[in-house]
Amino acid sequence: MFADENILHKPEVYESKQIQITSPILHIGSAVSKLNPFEYVADSKRVYLPNQEALARAFKEQGRLNEYIRRIEEQEDLSSLLEVTFGDDWQNAKNSNGEAIFPKNTSSLRWTEQKITELRPMIRNGFGQLYIPGSSIKGAIRTAIAYHLLKYEEKYQVAEINRVSEIERGLRERLETGFKFSEKEKKSLSKPLMKSLFSDFILSDGDNPIGKIGDANTDFMRAIHITDTQPLLEKKIADKQGRNRFFNLPIVAEVIVSSHFSDWKAKYKAPIYAEMVKNVQTQFTISLDKKMLSWFKHTQGIDIPFPFNNIDDILKICQEFAQDQWDEEYNYWQSVQNNPYAKDTNRQPINLDFNTIRDFYEPEKCPYNLRIGWASGMNGTTVNLLFDEELRKDIRDNCSSRNAPGFEAPKSRRVVTISSREIKFIPGWIKFKVL
Repeated sequence: MFADENILHKPEVYESKQIQITSPILHIGSAVSKLNPFEYVADSKRVYLPNQEALARAFKEQGRLNEYIRRIEEQEDLSSLLEVTFGDDWQNAKNSNGEAIFPKNTSSLRWTEQKITELRPMIRNGFGQLYIPGSSIKGAIRTAIAYHLLKYEEKYQVAEINRVSEIERGLRERLETGFKFSEKEKKSLSKPLMKSLFSDFILSDGDNPIGKIGDANTDFMRAIHITDTQPLLEKKIADKQGRNRFFNLPIVAEVIVSSHFSDWKAKYKAPIYAEMVKNVQTQFTISLDKKMLSWFKHTQGIDIPFPFNNIDDILKICQEFAQDQWDEEYNYWQSVQNNPYAKDTNRQPINLDFNTIRDFYEPEKCPYNLRIGWASGMNGTTVNLLFDEELRKDIRDNCSSRNAPGFEAPKSRRVVTISSREIKFIPGWIKFKVL
């Protein structure tokens, strides 16, 4: 029998963890940014996304296909045509093949009494189920890692040309010449930086080269794999007092885009109607190929520490990035003043009362690990927070489709309202729990 110290242990080359995600409210956009009026139907309680083929077939069977086509061409509402064709219970209608015209998994609770225009759909899988793509989570993690590398540029020996001071200098030079950042140019500006941070490597196992040289092949994020989450299926769970609590509740809500005037009084800018999920609770798997990670050697031959060696390191990087965003948001919302006499785009009065949002950001320590998806803004999708505040304002103004004075930078924030139009939620914050 061998002593414990003589037992050979297989080195851990692959680490994998199951992570639970929770979030107060979330929206992840789909390939289609917004739906036309004929692509959704709303009654007083719910919003439905019809099975378009089943609906067209049913209208044809009822002899109303031409009227359906006319309304599509004119982008008219379908509600009255549905009632005439299928009766008051049109929500449960089926065609002659027994296909549900309005599947249960593509309808959402209606959280607004306003007229819904240009509905922003949330991403669904091939079964029509809401979910969070692994690519959305990994993209947010990549941004957090880039932020971490630049925040500690000395430790990670970031090339001088890619250090924060040099990036700021280059941006100022462009802004001083009147340069306007288009979407294409914004991407081209960040590409060399991201290549240097993530792909300036060669792969070798000892003295043996591995694979081809190329940005995709030499990107050390290859060592991280993240699955899509489990579907966001609505569920009801009773608490200890016997009260039901709903998780993964699909809703359509009015999202208010607000900014502020020069005196920091809140300013109403626009409404957005979006499919969202409230009380998110789901899971995904994150895996780290430590063997692959060991293959990455810097092209300059210098020994640079990696920002992470295990999954816990990655989660800590995300938490730190979230904390910096949290602090910035706290400062913003403390500065903005309520405006009870605001007017919306239809000149209707609306009370811009952000006290609930201020309460949300009250904890000094950020209780979340990352911000993902729609409404995370420049602070959550770039390394913007590392730049000088005045430069950030100039960048915001430059990137805006309209010229606006510096006091409006950041240009706007998005908040979610309930049916009374009371401002209640901030979207996008997610919490990780290792299972």
